[in-house]
Amino acid sequence: MVINKFPLWKNLVLIALFIIGVIYAAPVFFGEDPAVQIVRSNGELIKEATVKEVTDLLASQHIPYKSVTHTPESVLIRFSSLDEQLTAQSILKNTLGSEQYTVAISLASATPQWLEKLGAFPMKLGLDLRGGVNFLLEVDVDSVLKRRLDGDMRLVVQELRENSIRYAGQVRNTAKSFTIKFRNKSAQDAGYELLRRRLPDYAWAKVTDGQADLYAVLTEPALDKIRQNVIEQTMTTLRNRVNELGVSEAVVQQQGVNRVSVDLPGIQDAAQAKQILGGTATLEFHLVDTRHDVMSAVRGNAPPGTKLYEYDGRPHLLKNEVILKGESITGATATFDEHGQPAVNIRLGGGGERRWNQETRANVGKPLAIIYIETKTDEKLVHDQTERVQRRIENVISIANIKQALGLDFQVSGLKSQREAQNLALMLRAGALPTPLFIVAERTVGPSLGKENIKMGTLSVIVGTASVMLFMLVYYGFFGLIANIALLLNLVFILTLLSLLGATLTLPGIAGIVLTMGMAIDANVLIFERIREELRNGLSIQASINAGYEKAFGTIVDSNVTTLIVAVILFGIGSGAVKGFAVTLIIGLLASMLTAITYTRAIVNGLYGGRQLKRISIGI
Repeated sequence: MVINKFPLWKNLVLIALFIIGVIYAAPVFFGEDPAVQIVRSNGELIKEATVKEVTDLLASQHIPYKSVTHTPESVLIRFSSLDEQLTAQSILKNTLGSEQYTVAISLASATPQWLEKLGAFPMKLGLDLRGGVNFLLEVDVDSVLKRRLDGDMRLVVQELRENSIRYAGQVRNTAKSFTIKFRNKSAQDAGYELLRRRLPDYAWAKVTDGQADLYAVLTEPALDKIRQNVIEQTMTTLRNRVNELGVSEAVVQQQGVNRVSVDLPGIQDAAQAKQILGGTATLEFHLVDTRHDVMSAVRGNAPPGTKLYEYDGRPHLLKNEVILKGESITGATATFDEHGQPAVNIRLGGGGERRWNQETRANVGKPLAIIYIETKTDEKLVHDQTERVQRRIENVISIANIKQALGLDFQVSGLKSQREAQNLALMLRAGALPTPLFIVAERTVGPSLGKENIKMGTLSVIVGTASVMLFMLVYYGFFGLIANIALLLNLVFILTLLSLLGATLTLPGIAGIVLTMGMAIDANVLIFERIREELRNGLSIQASINAGYEKAFGTIVDSNVTTLIVAVILFGIGSGAVKGFAVTLIIGLLASMLTAITYTRAIVNGLYGGRQLKRISIGI
């Protein structure tokens, strides 16, 4: 006789999963508070006096706030409404000054601390729901073409010398062409035959108007390949930096020939985002020149091969030779040194390690300087046209005696703040950009627009779920009520998994949830119809319930697996909105298999299992 009972251990597991699901889904319902975040633009620490100035200013302007949280790097002020948030940001920005402070609007989690201690955090929202920053960046392809042309012109000289072909000189014509001058026509012919084989990316032409020159210009296919390689390398570096920022569901994609679009959901601090994405910070290690007089160099008599720098308020003479570059660094982590000051732990692995070890071994006891280098781009108006000029900023951040030969792992100290250490470590880990980037357009999507999208998306989920639940209740009676309970459990588990996995919810993701609701109910429809069919065939109620779940299981698995395969493919090859839809669809399918089959049967078994029944309420 079929009794339809789950063993105790299985019921306990289901209860435990339910409790875990409720705990980790709960942060979604607490929401987020509108907030204003204040940080120093130069990365320095924020003092208590600044916090008092901020709170006094808000009080004088009669702007209420919920709380103020102060850390050494930032001040976070929570508000009750978006209007208070935006008003406070405007006043604080004007008072504190944009040059010294960055005042950014943000959203702060309102989840209770006891939930956060359990690791229960709100799920991340995409740019269309939470707001964030969008940048349109232009890649300086011309600088890459210039470097390519310089390298090829050196290669031409090398090839001509190795093949004993005499030439008179080279002239750069444009960013993609140059001319080689020969002494006579025979040398021109020999050079033409050699170079068109050795450099097939160029179109070669002989100049015959009384001169023996060769004109070389990069072909269009070669230009397109160079541009695309630069764009792809830039996007790879940007994705690495976005990942280091901890931004989930960020979108980095090409737009046009030489532009890249970057979406950063949840980021309201545009200044920091610009610094990280477009930053070209790196390190160089130089030995300090201790043989020559520093004061003589200050008076303008710096010896050849040296350069004068200032560190800790005093002049220092550094050798020009670089014994280690930032390109050699493969790992970097922000930390604190033995004195509690910000520092960066560095690991080498990108080349140059042997020389680094040899140089430090040979100069034990001598001072070593670390130069922090940034490349910034300024725009200047020249003849009514805007031109971009790159400016290299070099600052010595540390000079210390070499205590011993340094290997693959060592530490860099002398940084101003922990924020500066974190930014430097991030850019060193993510790698250098192949060429400078210029911000063409910047768009900040405020939380107010995201709130409206959340409202409409939530409404669609509520309407869709309520419609399905009403149908199930009317058509399947008490069994429909059980299916509705499982449907709500399914929604809870979707929210739980989104939170635990760190996935990001977008508007297309909400569409995936709505679709999942329908598919979850479809599984119960198959089960209930099978039970009704078995009852019509004369089986007992207990046998019909068992047969309904057992025989419908294969069909449910088949339909869900085929949909799951498509969802995985969408996630693998899609991007942005498509990937967001696929994520929630995959999570929803897995959750529905648990709720629509296991949980509904557990409820049915608990209510009807092991009993002699004459009738069950399974609809009209």
